[in-house]
Amino acid sequence: MHDIKMIREDAAGFDAGLVRRGILPLSRELLELDERRRAALARQQELQAERNAVSKKIGEAKRNKQDSAGLEAEGTRLRGEIEALDAEGPRLDGLLRGMLAKIPNLLDAEVPDGKDEAQNKQEKLWGAPREFSFTPKQHFELGEALGLMDFAGAAKLAGSRFTVLKGALARLERALGQFMLDTHTSEFGYSETTVPLLVNDATMFGTGQLPKFAEDLFQTTDGRWLIPTAEVSLTNLAAGEILSATNLPLRFTALSSCFRSEAGSAGRDVRGMLRQHQFSKVELVSITTPEQSWEEHERMTRAAEAVLERLGLPYRRMLLCAGDTGFSAAKTYDLEVWMPGQGTYREISSCSNTLAFQARRMNARYRAGEAKPDFVHTLNGSGLAVGRALIAVMETYQNEDGSIKVPDVLRPYMDGLDKIIAV
Repeated sequence: MHDIKMIREDAAGFDAGLVRRGILPLSRELLELDERRRAALARQQELQAERNAVSKKIGEAKRNKQDSAGLEAEGTRLRGEIEALDAEGPRLDGLLRGMLAKIPNLLDAEVPDGKDEAQNKQEKLWGAPREFSFTPKQHFELGEALGLMDFAGAAKLAGSRFTVLKGALARLERALGQFMLDTHTSEFGYSETTVPLLVNDATMFGTGQLPKFAEDLFQTTDGRWLIPTAEVSLTNLAAGEILSATNLPLRFTALSSCFRSEAGSAGRDVRGMLRQHQFSKVELVSITTPEQSWEEHERMTRAAEAVLERLGLPYRRMLLCAGDTGFSAAKTYDLEVWMPGQGTYREISSCSNTLAFQARRMNARYRAGEAKPDFVHTLNGSGLAVGRALIAVMETYQNEDGSIKVPDVLRPYMDGLDKIIAV
């Protein structure tokens, strides 16, 4: 969420930032509403002072046995005006906060202009796609032929965009998640965390999912929400807290199920596991001081890249353009892994610095020494999307007979199994 004080100080800069996002300038509307809110508060304080003065005069008149009827009438009038403002102030404040809550974060100066992913900037290319002596298959062709990937069974249980994994493929997915967690905890200092998959409105609001993206979420009958990413739960661990600067950065990781309605994605990636309502992901979250956050962004991205490199999966790092950067992010790197069956790169991780945007929404602050508390910076990244990593491994390590070689780093998690074959 944006600070209205900052908008007052640099309205032109705020509007310019919105234009980069493809949003018409809003500072005039926001500041007019803010002025009405502040005027109502100032008027309420003036009326309260007047009422206090009248009350004092009424007391003096009664002590002196003088007629106080006129003063009492004035006090009644002032009380009525104050009571009206008691409702008006919060109403205007709610309108202002509601407007601010729907405005995305402003972009970092390094983010390139552009309308969509076609204008994203490639910053790094690692590994060369494998050359096959046969035409590589897509993951769903491989999985179904192996008898270990069941889409029809999943549809019977839950409908479209679900998958049942069996046997060695189910174990391979589990191995990938464990390998990612072990890498991030033992080598990059993230603290493994188990978090709720169901959260309340305030938690969803804190990371920017509500109110703007309600249609992308699943809500339960008791009003709670299924998390679309463990970022929601992990980041909100700092909500309402004043942390010590000496304890920052905090780094959390979690392997969790994630749930997304995929609203608006009809017809996209309908085959296979690429776009599911339920999927597993290892999430990385950092809570830092403002001075630490950009260095932490690079560090987090490298942690995700390290997993891809150790799995031997070619990838590229993309700096997202203005039109492709998410609501809460000031700057985002996407890691895109090579999918041989599709013959293209697909996103497998997004690593974002949100600066203080989420922290303001959840009132997450830190204190350095005796200084006044200030907002922390929050960062999040996928380290990685487990289902998409499974797809990339299957397609990259497939053999002509349809079997799949198990990458060396995963064999300890598979009891030494080196190849997955048909059941």
